[in-house]
Amino acid sequence: MKLTVLGCWAPYPRVSGACSGYLVQDMGQNLLIDAGNGVLSKMLQHINIEDLDAVVLSHLHPDHMMDIYCLRHAIESANREGRMNRIVPLFMPTGPAEDFNRIMGFTKAFQVQIIDEMPEPRETILAGLKITFVPGKHNLPVYSLAVKGTRRLVFSGDTAYNEDLIKLTTGADLLLCEASGLDKDADYLKDNHLTARQAGQTAAAANAKRLMITHFYPEYVLSELQRQAEEGFGQTTELAREGATIEI
Repeated sequence: MKLTVLGCWAPYPRVSGACSGYLVQDMGQNLLIDAGNGVLSKMLQHINIEDLDAVVLSHLHPDHMMDIYCLRHAIESANREGRMNRIVPLFMPTGPAEDFNRIMGFTKAFQVQIIDEMPEPRETILAGLKITFVPGKHNLPVYSLAVKGTRRLVFSGDTAYNEDLIKLTTGADLLLCEASGLDKDADYLKDNHLTARQAGQTAAAANAKRLMITHFYPEYVLSELQRQAEEGFGQTTELAREGATIEI
């Protein structure tokens, strides 16, 4: 299983960067998790549109889904020009009505499955990979997810500290976890996001094998976030780096 970081910034990117987006490749399948601002152009450095097998949006905040609008046009064009002959499965939760209703109308590009409407346990086989969804704690409907193929990857999405994420992460080969702030931001973030230290504590509580933090406020020094995450985890913690591909 390979993970490529397409974008790692929130709520806006650094210069020439992109917001949340991750390409998971395993068993010949290509799964895009989140499509924040700037993610599509980064993805095209690694795969062609016609090679994309499925998309998951953890939630419908712009830094996680804005490039779904660009992706819609790319898929429709590929089908119209004969480079592609299928629509792409898209899993997403409900969210702000304006964006949700627009995306639901993109029927020439996506076959949409609403995660909220899936029966418990929320599991599916998507692009040949087993995906498990659990609700997070955020100011919009959001889901953390586990991707099980040759390895097991867990993506936190945007969420405050919660036991369901720990349970989902238990024994994971890699936890890709948001680290939206430093210790000093804990009160501000407490209902919606994890601090870097809390990301580390989540990985430690779940006995995750590896931790990579992401979803960085672009004005922060990343080494400070990394240090606090490592103090919470008790082990070396990796920083998400745009364009980096790692073997899990």
